[in-house]
Amino acid sequence: MNKVLVVVAHPDDEVIGCGGTIARHVRNDETVQVVFLADGFGSRDGGAERSKPASDAAIFLGCNPPIFLNLPDNQLDTLPLLDIVKKVETIVSRFKPDIVYTHNFGDLNIDHQITHRAVITACRPVPGFCVKEIYSFEVLSATHWQSQSMGVAFVPNYFVNITDYIGLKIRALRFYDEEIRDYPHIRSYKSVENLSKFRGSLVGIKNAEAFCIERLIK
Repeated sequence: MNKVLVVVAHPDDEVIGCGGTIARHVRNDETVQVVFLADGFGSRDGGAERSKPASDAAIFLGCNPPIFLNLPDNQLDTLPLLDIVKKVETIVSRFKPDIVYTHNFGDLNIDHQITHRAVITACRPVPGFCVKEIYSFEVLSATHWQSQSMGVAFVPNYFVNITDYIGLKIRALRFYDEEIRDYPHIRSYKSVENLSKFRGSLVGIKNAEAFCIERLIK
């Protein structure tokens, strides 16, 4: 069975970006490990610590206990990229994943961009390397608030049917209820479900999560 690594910047990114896909992997008896690079609250005045809801969401979805690197929130660009890459490399070397999910480089959030770069660098395809598939996902607000003049848009070319898992995704997201806003805010439960319906309609199914293929070796 495949071993799946999900590397994200902040707690809640994993559920918003690929929570349904995570649930699908777990249902198929595949091992899923989630890694959080930044703490997700340090840059906010009065921000709530999110390791407890992140652990609860991981347990609910059936993942391994998550790994927290606790790097400074929204300041990953102040750290040497090599230092972050080495931390990710250590996890990849120990876990030996077949499949990796992470942020899309086109996201507005700087931590998402650095996470993407660190993952792609840590997963350089040297001979005999374990990772055969890398996918980047969209995160509501971070992906869709990016300026199109930056020339980097999220154009998915890989879709996962999560029709049987959208309920689990929404329930997992409820562990992060403090991060969710009322509709029509883009980070609302309804927006998350609406996006899954839209992505699903693009490929003729009810609910889907969309990804960009960064690497696919068959």
